[in-house]
Amino acid sequence: MEESDLNKLISKMTIEEKVQLLTGKTFWTTFSNDRLNIPSIFLADGPHGIRKVVGRDSLAMKGIKAICFPTAPALASSWNIDLAKRLGEALGEECISLDVQILLGPGVNQKRSPLCGRNFEYFSEDPILTGQIGTAFVLGVQSMGVGSSIKHYALNNQEYERFSSNSIVDERTMREIYLLAFEMIIKNAKPMTIMCSYNKINGIYASEHNYLIRDILKNEWGYEGFVLSDWMASNDKVESIKNGLDLEMPTKNQFRDDEVISAINKGDLDEKVVNEAVRRVLSVIFKTYKIPNNNISFDIEQHHQLAREIAIESMVLLKNENDILPLDLNEIKKIAILGDFAKNPRYQGAGSSNITSTQLDIPYDCLKNEIGHRIEIKYSQGYNSDTIDDKLIIEAVDIAKHSDVAIIFAGLPPSYESEGIDREHINLPPSHNHLIEEICKVQKKTVVILLNGSCVAMPWIDLPSAIIEAWLLGQACGSAIVDILLGKINPSGKLSETFPIVLEENPSFLNFGERDVIYGERIFIGYRYYEKKKIKPLFPFGFGLSYTTFEYKDITVDKEKITNKSDLNIVITIKNTGNRKGKEIIQVYVRDIESDLIRPIKELKAFKKIELDIGEEKKVKFTLKERDFAYWHPKYKTWIVESGDFEILVGSSSADIRLKKKIKMNSNFMFQIPLFRDSLLKDFFNHSKGRELLNNLFQEALDPDDNENFLEKITKMNMNLINDLPLNKIIDYLFLGKISYAKVDSLLLKLNSDLK
Repeated sequence: MEESDLNKLISKMTIEEKVQLLTGKTFWTTFSNDRLNIPSIFLADGPHGIRKVVGRDSLAMKGIKAICFPTAPALASSWNIDLAKRLGEALGEECISLDVQILLGPGVNQKRSPLCGRNFEYFSEDPILTGQIGTAFVLGVQSMGVGSSIKHYALNNQEYERFSSNSIVDERTMREIYLLAFEMIIKNAKPMTIMCSYNKINGIYASEHNYLIRDILKNEWGYEGFVLSDWMASNDKVESIKNGLDLEMPTKNQFRDDEVISAINKGDLDEKVVNEAVRRVLSVIFKTYKIPNNNISFDIEQHHQLAREIAIESMVLLKNENDILPLDLNEIKKIAILGDFAKNPRYQGAGSSNITSTQLDIPYDCLKNEIGHRIEIKYSQGYNSDTIDDKLIIEAVDIAKHSDVAIIFAGLPPSYESEGIDREHINLPPSHNHLIEEICKVQKKTVVILLNGSCVAMPWIDLPSAIIEAWLLGQACGSAIVDILLGKINPSGKLSETFPIVLEENPSFLNFGERDVIYGERIFIGYRYYEKKKIKPLFPFGFGLSYTTFEYKDITVDKEKITNKSDLNIVITIKNTGNRKGKEIIQVYVRDIESDLIRPIKELKAFKKIELDIGEEKKVKFTLKERDFAYWHPKYKTWIVESGDFEILVGSSSADIRLKKKIKMNSNFMFQIPLFRDSLLKDFFNHSKGRELLNNLFQEALDPDDNENFLEKITKMNMNLINDLPLNKIIDYLFLGKISYAKVDSLLLKLNSDLK
């Protein structure tokens, strides 16, 4: 509907009708208006599948059957933009079939801590990886005419006291880490809705945060969709509307609407603000509403196979000693399959994203069906709870001892990671760890397959021959795992988050799980922290092995001297030097060699996943833009690029850099902040007119017979003690009253007025 038509429609609405439209009618739907032909739309959970709940019990977890796709960390570990878009398209098709207008996903919050109970819904610790995968996901969903709702805006990084917790964070950290992925998706995919979080940010509830919602989201980023609350995240409806929230979910009692109407009548709430919220909600309603058609359906088998394809590309091969994988069936007569997860796999998250799947590929059954006719397969449960069961362990050890290979399925049960609760540690259940340790004592050829939503500790890391991080792979988990084990497909996933050796090494360890949680690690989350602190993690960000090998041969840039307004084109040459076809994820990082503010050692800025046949060689092009060299400067409240040397680093992981190229940046940015009496000497040096001002002051106060320029003298000293001295200290203690503060203030006033 055109904006002029929307405005006409709004002009016909009563205040009561407008206010009613800004609240849910039921747990999942908006109000319709028969008088004005405004339909109701349905909003359904769906980060990795659609959970459409119908019936009288609105809080029921069980929804209509739909495809359960791999969860967010798995999808991000595929690093495959095309797959993310195809997943979005498939979810859009299912929404149409199930008469859903808004899909509540994806979750794009950064993984600040591995303890966050909802990490299985979030892509990565890195905002660039999150932003690119999230953009493709949203573009896919909305290409089908269905609206997407990215969440949770913002800084929703723990479940502990999530309705009242307060994320205390500086603006640079917020901009560079926690808002960047949202910004990328807003600008590049234009999601129809965005969901605010429960928590406070610097003391203000997200649903009432004028700076985040109005100033940044709507004004600075130009967001045109509507902002809705997470379910029950709205606290004061009048204040929420004033500060930019458009739709409150779910339904509320009538008294909340009465409060808004009363505020409008009293003049405490401008009706123009209400009209703007109504316009945004109506715009999305009319974009997404479709007349229900029971004949529309999606291809269940086709979508299941897509889930399988995503699962295959998401798995990360962490260890593969002596090339035990893929399994050589010519050398194997008996395989031991151990662990309850082999028959009862953990394949999706717990909480609001729980999907009623159309089917489930059981790992044990899939392996049995695939090779059971030629290989003897023995199974033992191994564990049935957190508690070690000696009887089950003895049985598993006996089977493993008399087999050629043991495959252990382990991971995190739903009770260990779920919406609403945070993890207490990053350990596997004791029964899982004990099973792995005991089996490895009797069987050297042991493969461990992990099913979990976020990183885990591996105290037994040196024992098994192979480890596969399988994440939560969705309903096609079993068939996908078998494809990797047997080498039908070459593993190509890489970690979307760093795995620490122990929890205590995580950067947020001392600032997590409190009501007022201080983001004390600032921009140094994930690999940024481990590299700066020189801490070797268990597995680094971006790590993943393959059944083949790749050679990074050459790097060229189209120019070695650039300005901050020009793009930099990079071409690298890569070759498959192994004996299998495979896919490699090329990661491009940027290092600012010297900057005004502290920066990470390097930061991911681009990546591509390519497929190479045996012996095949390709040239791969990347383009870096101004923002790829920038950081947020709190003094200037903007993104800046400094002049100086930068290094382009290309590698197979954050810890495996294969190619380097230095370029020189000639930025036209000048440090032009206001200067005051207590500004440091180096602040004056960095200012285009600061040195001139100092010369005027100092020369008048010096002895006329002194021919040496005082400013040049102290500059030559190049001492931090001098550079870090405030101007007023120099005047008071070096010139002993020879310089008038009246003159200082006059010169500063003129200099600062020129900045306006």
